[in-house]
Formats: sequence, C-alpha cells, structure tokens
Amino acid sequence: MSRFGDLMKGKKEASAPAPAPVVEPAVEEPVVEVPAAEDDLEEVALESDVSIGEMSKRELEAYGRTVGIELDRRHSRKRLVRELEEYLADS
Repeated sequence: MSRFGDLMKGKKEASAPAPAPVVEPAVEEPVVEVPAAEDDLEEVALESDVSIGEMSKRELEAYGRTVGIELDRRHSRKRLVRELEEYLADS
C-alpha cells in the first residue's frame, strides 16, 4: 500500500528520533584596534603644505577643529572653504 493509504488507515510508522544538532564552540577572534580615519586625516592636514583651497572636506573639517571652528561636512566643500577663510580673517 502507498504511504497515503497507510495514513488514511491510521497506521503509525515508527520514525527514528531526530539527530541532536551539532553545536560548535564559539571561537573568539582577537580584537584589532584600527585608528579612526579622521585621526589620520587630521595629521595629514596639519603636516602637509596644502592650501585651504586644495583640501578635501575631511581635511578642512580636521584643520578647522585645530584652529577652533567646527565645520559641517554636509555642506559643500566650497562653503566649508569660505567659512574657514572668514573665520581665519576675523581671528
């Protein structure tokens, strides 16, 4: 008889117990600390002889922090340069 026929008659087929799941122990990987990208760019901005007009937005932000102004990178690079130049002219 087919499996369907056995089910209809109500016969139960002995099934083997399910195997226990294999659980592997968790392996802890060593933590490697990587310096933040902004820290690296701050050093580059301070050490280089690049004019303000040639700096990237991140470099402008880092340089602005060193002179005492907080620039918002969401603005355009042109606006950041203008804000920084105005701040330096007023100082």
